[in-house]
Amino acid sequence: MNSLETDLERARELDVATLADAIESIGFECTDCGACCRAADAGCGGNGAESGDSGHEQEQEPHTATVFPDEVRQLQAAGEYDWRDVARPVPYGLSDGPEGPTGETFEWALQTDGCGDCTFHEGGEGGGCTVHEDRPLICRTYPFSVALGGTSQPMGEAVDESGLVRAHECEGLGRDIDREAAEELAGALKTRAVRELEEAIGVRESYEPVDPGETAEGVVVHDSEGAKRPDGTRLGNVDPSQ
Repeated sequence: MNSLETDLERARELDVATLADAIESIGFECTDCGACCRAADAGCGGNGAESGDSGHEQEQEPHTATVFPDEVRQLQAAGEYDWRDVARPVPYGLSDGPEGPTGETFEWALQTDGCGDCTFHEGGEGGGCTVHEDRPLICRTYPFSVALGGTSQPMGEAVDESGLVRAHECEGLGRDIDREAAEELAGALKTRAVRELEEAIGVRESYEPVDPGETAEGVVVHDSEGAKRPDGTRLGNVDPSQ
């Protein structure tokens, strides 16, 4: 099995032109449908439920788009948001406790609203992103990912692939894409692959088990900067930007 370091070197050596060729062969054009920003069943409006309908919310599979710590801070600065306004602990690895989720997890995801949709999505068909200029790499590169160990597959398994490029479910697949757009997307895709592997290595090197009971919420998030509370502050009250 290849190590994360080996895959990181492969990611750094990826040829943007080759990735662009793969993207062109698959084809893609964003239709602004907003499906990649919404919960699994297309949000509260997807089946006529009103926002705040707790029964509907329990049926939702929330939108989960992983985000790097520095991307959270970039979004904070762009809109003067608190950490919790931007990001939440990825639920994988957490258990349901009497007062909510508890345990340790290893990534951050963009915050969601009561319907499970991305909190920065305006809603409705054709709805836009309110932080489009500062959107994270996973949003910039959707519906594509790179098939290297340690990199993520957003929104489930691939539905198409070409070389190391995987394409995930999206109504924009199979459409013509011009070379300039393909190369821009390929460059962001390479950057994301490198960042994901650097983050994975950083988490592995900084990880030390922590009792979730040390936080008020009973949740600890481990990222490349160390163990943190759900509000983004490091355990021990160290500024996460340090």
